[in-house]
Amino acid sequence: MATTDAPGKQKSETAETIRFFLKFALIVFVLRSFIFSPFSIPSESMLPRLLIGDYLFISKWNYGYSRWSLPWGLPLIPGRILPRDPARGDTVVFRSMEPDDHDVIKRIIGLPGDTVQMRDGQLFLNGKAIPKQRVADFIVPITPNFPVEKCGTPFQALDAQQQPICRYPRFRETLPNGKSYEVLDQQNIPVADDTEVYQVPAGHVFLMGDNRDDSADSRFAPPQGMGFIPMERIQGKAIVTFWSTDGSAEWIKPWTWVTAARWDRLGQGF
Repeated sequence: MATTDAPGKQKSETAETIRFFLKFALIVFVLRSFIFSPFSIPSESMLPRLLIGDYLFISKWNYGYSRWSLPWGLPLIPGRILPRDPARGDTVVFRSMEPDDHDVIKRIIGLPGDTVQMRDGQLFLNGKAIPKQRVADFIVPITPNFPVEKCGTPFQALDAQQQPICRYPRFRETLPNGKSYEVLDQQNIPVADDTEVYQVPAGHVFLMGDNRDDSADSRFAPPQGMGFIPMERIQGKAIVTFWSTDGSAEWIKPWTWVTAARWDRLGQGF
């Protein structure tokens, strides 16, 4: 004999399923907006620290919150709340300015009131030269994520196993606050290596890519670059790399997910 409460039970299960997914979506929204958010590296502008195919987490609480802390830049937060200024040398993800607004990752060089200039490839902050020490060349293997076309002819080489690599001159910069990081300086490009003096306006930051000759950053006004970035557009601070792939994996071949992984990059901090 058929029961009469089957339709009601089915509706109850459907409602429970909907409630579960709504709760799950809310949790994800809160986590991505206010705690942690993932970010993948799409370009070589932050070499040598970040490679195309790196995946990292950014923390969302360091500098306060704005509409750009929320997914898709939902206009739910006016201005900035709990605002805190970043430190020079922080690696941050931010929303670039219109018309080509998108998520970008760069290093903060100048804070409000600072002056920034490049002279013959050397960084000057508030009129003082930032130490630039030559260190060992940076080597990038040629992979699907970094094809040979991305490596200029003077930098193409072979490693000990006769595999193609890209070898770049590498330097270490140290900011006045003690923050130290590595940069690439491939060649003399006057428009990037010899600039005017930039005065960072209030409420803004000056950002640069570590790959100094291949980064559309605050040295250039839109659309060639991004100019000064308002503080409220900073979404978070890079904290750790949680995955990295050289681009050779195929979805239909699960074993390639392992061979394509760059395991030595996992867990690297900033």
